[in-house]
Amino acid sequence: MSATSGVPARPDLPDDAPARVRLLQAAALTSTFDRFALAPLLIEIGRDLGVSLAAVAAVASGYYLAYGLMQPLWGLLSDRLGRVRVMRIALAGTALAAVVSVVAPTLAVLAVSRVVAGAMVAALIPTTLVYVGDTWPVAVRQRPLSDLLAASSLGTAAATVGAGVVAELVGWRAVFGLTGVAAAVLWVALRRLPEPERAPPGALLAPLGLVARSGWAWVVLGLAFVEGAVALGTLTFLAPAVQGLGWSPGVAGLVAAAYGIAALLTSRLVRRLVGRVSPVVLAAVGGGVLAVAWVPPAVSVGVATILASGLLLGVAWAFLHTTLQTWATEVVPRARAAAVSLFAAVLFLGSSVGTALAAPLADAGDYPTLFGVALTAAVPDAVAAFLAGARYARAHRRR
Repeated sequence: MSATSGVPARPDLPDDAPARVRLLQAAALTSTFDRFALAPLLIEIGRDLGVSLAAVAAVASGYYLAYGLMQPLWGLLSDRLGRVRVMRIALAGTALAAVVSVVAPTLAVLAVSRVVAGAMVAALIPTTLVYVGDTWPVAVRQRPLSDLLAASSLGTAAATVGAGVVAELVGWRAVFGLTGVAAAVLWVALRRLPEPERAPPGALLAPLGLVARSGWAWVVLGLAFVEGAVALGTLTFLAPAVQGLGWSPGVAGLVAAAYGIAALLTSRLVRRLVGRVSPVVLAAVGGGVLAVAWVPPAVSVGVATILASGLLLGVAWAFLHTTLQTWATEVVPRARAAAVSLFAAVLFLGSSVGTALAAPLADAGDYPTLFGVALTAAVPDAVAAFLAGARYARAHRRR
């Protein structure tokens, strides 16, 4: 979190900054759509291929595992190969994996193609964040990061609602085809994106060492882990909670999509507040709303309370997550790619842990306890984000 109190009158931005942001947004949207589109298709895939839901769920687990584990590797490669080149390599791999997914005759083939897709698409969002960190001054950096969050949120909402609709109308294979076409188009379009200047790379693992020696980096990574568990991990169970009340998957998807819609809209507000409001305040607002988000369903599980929880969660994500992302881009400037990729990896590791810990409660239908535990974990995370951000700002203001 920068200690800068205001935005310079004429920040040192590239002349084509809006065009660059649009391309980065398209990459972020494609990544998020591919990641969130798989869950609504699990039942349809199982029926078509004649396998159990548990078997198809294992495909999703492999995708998410590959997505998380590949983040640091892509960060290191972007230091050596360049940010734009890495994104184009990943997009080419995503397009090829999508083609295989569309024609996959068996679950085994589909599993391999989805794991490859997860490994490829994992490069896009962290590399776009690093690109912003390389190109935009820290005083205004959270604005393009908010734009990326808006694109990611749109991808989340579109995948949550649209994947199921496309699967019903055309078939589940068409969903992967959409991602493949988008990746191919972007592979061509990113030729227009200039490569940012960066320092000559040193030893391959040296950036990881720099991050490991930074105390503040450990703080950011710790906050990201808890955020992933409390926010993304528990988010997984919003739709199942609605279905547990007897509603259809379509209604459950619409209710769960409230998160993406709220994050999309709130990101516009956050963008306007950057430079006018301290990052510490933005983090405090986001952390506070994250805690409050779990109060309604912890008290009473119903469609209205789950809808309210999804909306509040989207607001919290827009405030807190973009602030932590900004912090990750500046906490170790000499190893920005490594720091941001580790941030993303830890975030999704936290999501996996949160999902695994909450699964037994969801299986038992004990959603009030599940959301109550999320509330209990969110409160100290909110306090820690505020206190750590304030201390970081004071320390860097004295420099």
